[in-house]
Amino acid sequence: MIAIEREFYAYLDQVDLITVLLPYSYFHGESKEFRLKGEGIDLPLEIQEKRNLEEMVKYSCLASIQPDIGKPYEIVTDHGGKTDLQIGAVIRTEEFDRCFFYEGMDLGVSYTPEKSTFKLWAPTAGKVRLKLLTDDQQHPEFIHMRRADKGVWSITVERDLELYRYSFLVCVNLEWREAVDPYATAATVNGEYGVVIDRAKASVAITSCPPMRSPVDAIIYEAHIRDLTMHPNSGASKKGTYLGAAEMNTATPKGESTGLSYIQQLGVTHIEFLPFHDFEGIDERAPLRSYNWGYNPVHYNVPDGSYATDPEDPYNRITELKQLISAIHKMGMGVIMDVVFNHVYIREDSSFEKIVPGYFFRHDQNGLPSNGTGVGNDIASERLMGRKYIVDSVLYWLKEYQVDGFRFDLMGILDVETMTAVRKAVDDARPDVLIIGEGWDLNTPLPDDRKANIANQAKLPKIGQFNDWFRDSIKGSTFNIYDKGYALGNERYLEAAKQVLAGSIGMGKWKSLFLQPTQSVNYIESHDNHTLWDKLKIANPEEEEAILKRQHKLATSMVLLAQGIPFLHSGQEFFRTKKGVANSYGSPDDINWLDWDLRDHNLNHVSYIKGMIEIRTANEAFRMDDSEEVRRRLTFLPLQTPLIGFELQAEAGWDKIVVLFNPSLDQQTAELPEQAKWMVLADHQNASAQPSRQLEGNNVLLEPCSLFIAAK
Repeated sequence: MIAIEREFYAYLDQVDLITVLLPYSYFHGESKEFRLKGEGIDLPLEIQEKRNLEEMVKYSCLASIQPDIGKPYEIVTDHGGKTDLQIGAVIRTEEFDRCFFYEGMDLGVSYTPEKSTFKLWAPTAGKVRLKLLTDDQQHPEFIHMRRADKGVWSITVERDLELYRYSFLVCVNLEWREAVDPYATAATVNGEYGVVIDRAKASVAITSCPPMRSPVDAIIYEAHIRDLTMHPNSGASKKGTYLGAAEMNTATPKGESTGLSYIQQLGVTHIEFLPFHDFEGIDERAPLRSYNWGYNPVHYNVPDGSYATDPEDPYNRITELKQLISAIHKMGMGVIMDVVFNHVYIREDSSFEKIVPGYFFRHDQNGLPSNGTGVGNDIASERLMGRKYIVDSVLYWLKEYQVDGFRFDLMGILDVETMTAVRKAVDDARPDVLIIGEGWDLNTPLPDDRKANIANQAKLPKIGQFNDWFRDSIKGSTFNIYDKGYALGNERYLEAAKQVLAGSIGMGKWKSLFLQPTQSVNYIESHDNHTLWDKLKIANPEEEEAILKRQHKLATSMVLLAQGIPFLHSGQEFFRTKKGVANSYGSPDDINWLDWDLRDHNLNHVSYIKGMIEIRTANEAFRMDDSEEVRRRLTFLPLQTPLIGFELQAEAGWDKIVVLFNPSLDQQTAELPEQAKWMVLADHQNASAQPSRQLEGNNVLLEPCSLFIAAK
């Protein structure tokens, strides 16, 4: 890209408003007249405002015509000086959006052996060229593309282009930029070029995942593809890869299951993988030299090559990811894809910014890129083509890879209308697909009532949100390592703990956080921040390990017994540690991997959590999907502080189920609500959907940091 030298500057900021900036070095910033010149046009501009700035004079001028975006124009001063009319803030106006919104589903490349058609949305470009390369071709081929309606450029090449590399050269404001196709579905190693592929050759038969009755039937297990197998005793042969994660019947040297087989045996319904669309931060030619979670998105519709056995082969990463998804489906589980549509890795280097500068990203009142994400840019999802891209990408993964859910990273950056459009598009294809997201309130220049965050959950009825109220009430504040929640013995959180156990729908006089329990994703630990075990160790350095394990077990069990959607971080069931590292996105494998030796050492705890999952799965009273039903069938018991107890009216199997929690370090006694033949499902040692014993009488002795479940 060659920088253009200009004596002064002119920008189209609205469809008929031109801003001219004259530096003081140019005739002291003075001009009494400006003219707009183009093909067959020579018109004076009406100067509406003149303002002296620090280094130049700003003129706001009204044009009597609306310049055609994409055509060349000049602005001429009364001194005879000329400059090109650049595309400015007009791209962020509603008029621009309406004028250039393209509804077609054919952006990108459409391939057949006989011909390939390339289409690119670039309404502000004056020229666009397609760049084609083959592996044995040192000199690329350049083909001029033709502009059509809605700013879409296209070209059909009449020959077989399979495995050709390609990019687009786009000329905007007289500057040429090279960009990879945003709609590319295959790429070269490290994403340097898009690749033309025959999608039929990338086909893998993927077994369907069993449909779900309700989102609250899901039990989500968050994992990183590489973490699953990198440990020396994972039993996987292709460590750190899609195929390694897909291996079945793997085991530790002690013969205990690992990987997918182990996760299936836990009773999990969905594995949520950290991002596997193409991201920056790892050299795909040497993936084990560095580590990354995947939140540096580059090519949204291409699987990342760092998990592929042959990243040089554009088909390899596609087919291997599909094989992983198929393997998970065969085991009766679904796949949730973590998608990062809130930002890109580096705005200036992204295809979006190179092709339509300034359009796909939000800007503040000063015209500078906003930074609600904290990484330097916010995707402008409210723009029509930004929204379309997100919906198109979601549908591509849903149909081509048959994923079963989407987890939207920093969903609060996106707007309500976009998330509603995503939900509707997914419903039209497969209504049982899960959509969840981080609905944090982030400082991005979008009106508060339009943000897709928890405050606007009433506008997002079929989208689950990570419940930070649950997280902080049960374990204590994530951002204050020494704060202890209810499960860690802090009575201050007792009433809040009751509310979140009931799905955060507002029991009694409490205000609801969500309209329905299906919106509450209940969790206490995820890839972000400290693991629960590390928090416990740091906050209680002198406490006995046996007590910490009891508290950990109690907190994790509360996730599984609460109304809503339970979410577990992989390894949470066996005290996963990252050795005190809070955010391990750049830490080495020995910090991030799933430590299967640690799992073998804590099999009794794994068995207990597995039992909790069985109890939840076997009793729909823990999985009510309507708030009025929860209020009707869940009753809190009048117990002494710090105990919490509730009674569930069951509609199948048992008549009633009673759950008691004791977070204190002392034994406590509680009385069940009636004399009956109570069968014990769980106590401080055992948990199972099948009763372990019958309770004599209706008095219960609760051990320190424990729970008790009985049914009749």
